[in-house]
Amino acid sequence: MTTAMSPIARPRPLADALLPRTATVSTALVVGGALLTAGAAQVSVPLWPVPITGQTLAVLLVGSALGARRGALSMVLYVLLGLVGLPVFADGASGAGVLLGPSGGYLLGFVAAAALVGRVAERFGDRRFTAALLSFLLGTVATFAVGMVWLAVALGLDLRHTLEYGLYPFVLGGLAKALVGAGVTSLGWTAALRPRRAPGTMD
Repeated sequence: MTTAMSPIARPRPLADALLPRTATVSTALVVGGALLTAGAAQVSVPLWPVPITGQTLAVLLVGSALGARRGALSMVLYVLLGLVGLPVFADGASGAGVLLGPSGGYLLGFVAAAALVGRVAERFGDRRFTAALLSFLLGTVATFAVGMVWLAVALGLDLRHTLEYGLYPFVLGGLAKALVGAGVTSLGWTAALRPRRAPGTMD
């Protein structure tokens, strides 16, 4: 005989453990995720042809916290904000030229990464550090995969130069961001699942 999974044990994004899942809340979360990514993009180390930024960490956290659909929508909104001219891309850049340039594939990869990480959170859960880390590593791979394909096309690179320009400089940073993101997510779940005292009670 099967038993229904309790609401506490059921896999779900962190946002759903903290906030009601209403249209208003979901809209605010999607917008907030896009703004968080825009802010992280300004933490940048100039590098040709693709800069090192804090965007990837924000993407992973947004996907994990919001889930697949809202996480992907948040990244789509982020890209659209940049396309219409708001300075949300790395170093305050904006416009279609960024999306069509060497780093454009990484921006599209953010959508895939947020959706993948969010799907893992919804389907399997990411409350444990190891589960979150594996999810974030998969999301990082998704970003690199899409980004490097477009980088090779945009610059006409062979495989060796694609890896040299589009992967090797980012491996250690990607691992560090996945570790930090997994730690933040794990701490967030610890706080979310901590028993709350009723008003007026004492320890």
